[in-house]
Amino acid sequence: MVVDPERPGVADLRAAAGLLHDGRLVAFPTETFYGLGANALDPDAVGRVFRAKGRPAHMPLLVLVDSTRMVRSVAADVSARAERLMARHWPGALTLVLPARPDLPSALTAGTGTIGVRLSGHPLARALVRMVGLPLTAPSANAHGAASPVTAGEVEASLGGAVDLIVDGGSTAGGAPSTVLDLTGPRPRVVRAGAVALGPEDLGGP
Repeated sequence: MVVDPERPGVADLRAAAGLLHDGRLVAFPTETFYGLGANALDPDAVGRVFRAKGRPAHMPLLVLVDSTRMVRSVAADVSARAERLMARHWPGALTLVLPARPDLPSALTAGTGTIGVRLSGHPLARALVRMVGLPLTAPSANAHGAASPVTAGEVEASLGGAVDLIVDGGSTAGGAPSTVLDLTGPRPRVVRAGAVALGPEDLGGP
């Protein structure tokens, strides 16, 4: 399915959202790479993501939300620091690791008790999450260990028939992946340096 990445059609978004509601897998562009989307609250759909990618079970999945409000559907606690970081860097390529709600699928968190969340800076990704109305998984849409895809063709070459739909929004920016910042400890901890540069105002203070 080829769509305008800046202004995706409502009918196209509804078709993709319908598949996601049915527990299927949909690949779509984000601000960095193509992501592999599934309903993050559906244990069977989450399991399909792991099988499609050949992803080790000990590696948790991050999720995309459409708003800071949706964060609370997956996070047990949202600190004042987290709220400041969301206001400063979202939409954008900053993934915040927060305490997870206990009712999330166990595979999603890989038993860590935490969940990584991001509000994507890509208009198509954001619109799709909004249309679905649920948080979506968004690991890179490639087999585990393969290069992260920047085109729909690369998704097809890596995952093929394991994906029910590839939303082709053209090439993504690639480059560095999202920055991952863990806020579950006494001090913020950069898990992965990436596309968003964090300064003292992000890492210091209470």
